[in-house]
Amino acid sequence: MAFAPMGPEASFFEVLDRHRASLLATLSRGGQEPSGQGTRMASSAEVLASIENIIQEIVTSLARKEAPAFIIDNRSSWENIKFEDTVGLQMVSHCTTRKIRSDSPKSVQKFALILKILSMIYKLVQSNTYATKRDIYYTDSQLFGNQTIVDNIIDDISCMLKVPRRSLHILSTSKGLIAGNLRYVEEDGTRVSCTCGASAVAVPSNIEGIRNAKFLLIVEKDATFQRLLDDNFCNQMSPCIMVTGKGVPDLNTRLLVKKLWDLFHIPVFTLVDADPYGIEIMCIYKYGSMSMSFEAHNLTVPAIRWLGLLPSDIKRLNIPKDSLIPLTKRDQKKLDSILKRPYLTCQPFWRKEMEMMADSKMKAEIQALTSLSSDYLSRVYLPNKLKFGGWI
Repeated sequence: MAFAPMGPEASFFEVLDRHRASLLATLSRGGQEPSGQGTRMASSAEVLASIENIIQEIVTSLARKEAPAFIIDNRSSWENIKFEDTVGLQMVSHCTTRKIRSDSPKSVQKFALILKILSMIYKLVQSNTYATKRDIYYTDSQLFGNQTIVDNIIDDISCMLKVPRRSLHILSTSKGLIAGNLRYVEEDGTRVSCTCGASAVAVPSNIEGIRNAKFLLIVEKDATFQRLLDDNFCNQMSPCIMVTGKGVPDLNTRLLVKKLWDLFHIPVFTLVDADPYGIEIMCIYKYGSMSMSFEAHNLTVPAIRWLGLLPSDIKRLNIPKDSLIPLTKRDQKKLDSILKRPYLTCQPFWRKEMEMMADSKMKAEIQALTSLSSDYLSRVYLPNKLKFGGWI
């Protein structure tokens, strides 16, 4: 017999439904929908042509007895980033660049590695096959040195060609998990249903449909996600969806959250630690990151709201001081950095919460709520936040 999820009464979702209506009204006015500019999925023919053009430029340079070089947008400078509240962080159209020269001892190795990976991408696209970043690394692990080098080069190539990574036929191994009222189709056609039980499945790359979910909850940490599953939170709050990127989200998790928002426009909330790094992770989902700003239109969800743990909740709930943690110098530096970000100008309530953290010089993990009761998070904190609109 099929399991019927136990959800709250319809009246529980009144504030959530009003929030969704507000989001839809904003969308209908064009206030939050991306303009459609920026990175898009490119056809195989376009990718192949772009790579051929780059190789032709190298051949032309050699024919002129000039040293070939790759010119790549600088993805590590705030000078190249602009902020739009409807999109998030994105690269400016005329940004500074860096040159990867073939005649410089400092960059010749990177030039060669870019050329090698370009060759591999060309073969993948031409044969309509796919590989993971890990597959690329293990084709010659001694040459590449480490996985991070491969990852950065692939992102540089994606930026240089102005196409999403998926158009390069390079995939990431998903580390994220999803549970709740959702079904999807795998690449091989396998149909998967995410039940509302005490288990989760890996973040997929294709979404087929949704069963009337009221909201999507992004959980920062896997331990908190698993605890919510153990506490039967999905069933208690059904219909809903939960996702975790297990810390800093990978590309697949961000793509999934973006796709769920684009398809269904349900409220999206984050549950992160009340510390600078939890806030940073929330900002990545909502506004994007500097390093992937060239693909912002495919990754960001500005409609995301901060559900918890808020610094103001620490005082409001009288969380014991021995459950709090002093901010380190590294924490303070990260907090100062976030407070200077351009998107804080349109988030006065976020700024107030962060300034409260800075003044107290204390932070708290979500687990601090267990000092109130072992199931306080799932039984009291989240239900009350969702029922009464406790998000910012």
